[in-house]
Amino acid sequence: MKTFLLSLGLFSLASNNAMAASPGQANTSAIVMFLIFIAGTMGITWWAARRTRTTSDFYTAGGGLTGFQNGLAIAGDYLSAASFLGIAGMVYVSGFDGMIYAIGFMFGWPVVMFLIAERLRNLGRYNFADVTSFRLSQNPMRILAASASLLIIALYLIAQMVGAGKLIVLLFGLDYNVAVVIVGSLMMIYVTFGGMTATTWVQIIKAVLMLFGATLMTILVLAAFYWDVDSMLAAAVETHPTGHAILEPGAAVSSNPLNVLSLGIALAFGTAGLPHILMRFFTVADAKEARKSVIYASSFIGYFYLLTFIIGFGAIALLVKHPEYFQTGPDGSFNMLTNLIGGTNMVAVHLANAVGGNLLLGFLAAVTFATIVAVVAGLALAGAAAISHDLYANVIAKGRATEKDQMRISRISTVVLGVLAILLGIIFENQNVAFMVGLAFAIAASANFPVLVLSIAWRGCTTRGATIGGFLGLVTATAWVVLSSTVWVDVFGFAEPITPFPNPGILSIPLAFFSIWLFSTLDNSARATQEREAFEALTVRSQTGIGAASASAH
Repeated sequence: MKTFLLSLGLFSLASNNAMAASPGQANTSAIVMFLIFIAGTMGITWWAARRTRTTSDFYTAGGGLTGFQNGLAIAGDYLSAASFLGIAGMVYVSGFDGMIYAIGFMFGWPVVMFLIAERLRNLGRYNFADVTSFRLSQNPMRILAASASLLIIALYLIAQMVGAGKLIVLLFGLDYNVAVVIVGSLMMIYVTFGGMTATTWVQIIKAVLMLFGATLMTILVLAAFYWDVDSMLAAAVETHPTGHAILEPGAAVSSNPLNVLSLGIALAFGTAGLPHILMRFFTVADAKEARKSVIYASSFIGYFYLLTFIIGFGAIALLVKHPEYFQTGPDGSFNMLTNLIGGTNMVAVHLANAVGGNLLLGFLAAVTFATIVAVVAGLALAGAAAISHDLYANVIAKGRATEKDQMRISRISTVVLGVLAILLGIIFENQNVAFMVGLAFAIAASANFPVLVLSIAWRGCTTRGATIGGFLGLVTATAWVVLSSTVWVDVFGFAEPITPFPNPGILSIPLAFFSIWLFSTLDNSARATQEREAFEALTVRSQTGIGAASASAH
């Protein structure tokens, strides 16, 4: 269980141990910067609302973003606040092994670039279900895509909202329920009125602020050691309870290698199945810009994770000099790993205060809030697209829905998702929701990714095979996690788990691919023959972009 929680430090923000639920003290700098951010993003939403007239504007910002802009927005969408705080915390606890999980998150981007990005942009219009249904049957593909996407989004939203509430309690001193309502309300405003345009610029601003804040922290940490990385690492080794072991790999992997391998597979292929990430590739003009988006995004994300390495090791060396950040005993002693106020996920926050004082702490708190809002806005927009574009416009209305109808359903869906996110955030306040984002990645890798990649790369893929394989992957991944120690023991209270480790990817992903192959191969129906014959048209469109949706004019 420890390996799973550590590997998902991003999600353990919401756990009871990581976040002591006592309110923190309000930080004046944080409040001022928070208000500036709110005012600025409200202005962006007002500007975006005036430009959002069509479904293309709402879902894709008109499709006219550059690769650089979209790369920044993708980084803003992908890098959650808990990812930053969690990975820095993992490095603080485990040293080098803490970076293994950052590598897992990074590994998914070459998969996106070489297998997905260009073809996705050439074949689709609003979301990845447009791609899977290009030559396969509309209704089954869109129902599968919407089912998996909404489950992924719901799991992500719960983890983000609970983590956001706990984090804002500590950073701003607000009541938990108030914090959740604020995040949910801002999400609804940005998406309902500004659509993808507002969401994109909120994500870009958040990415710039987060990259700037992490860079500044790194500079201040290195300056504390006179720009000598060796001195910093030597101080960290001297300070950490495990000594030189923090510079050596392997301890976190050796405890349960199958679980870590399974997690790594899900992280590597899950990114290419996350609906809110895939949706971003339709905001650029063409496949060339989509490819550039991945290059820029992976560069920003990789740079950011490198900074967390310095931040984590710097925290090991510096925080022990500040006993005020720890819960101390009567004699003033403390354990640097277990007594940090707020848990190890607050490492970066305490380090900001140590190296930059109250002003940097306030800035980091405001950036953290911006990060939370940017991520949940992207999730809400992807959920609205699944409901209005896939289920309503194409399954229920069978392509006869007007743009006005789709816009109305999109905005209603956004409000419903926002209210649901707030309610679930409040309901799950005292629950350990650490498993939810891990399950979201597993479902994305087990249901969305196999169907997406085989529908565009394998002639033999049919609707029957894709539907059965996709739903088998979804159900297997979900059932495996429910029967594991993460849920079966920790949530339901049973003595022993049924599955041997929590991460399902090592079983569910191969099962999905095998099932798609098997049932497609056995499918000799007339529809299957037509779908195989349509593969040439798909290949030409995916490779050349002839007939692809173009950017809107404003």
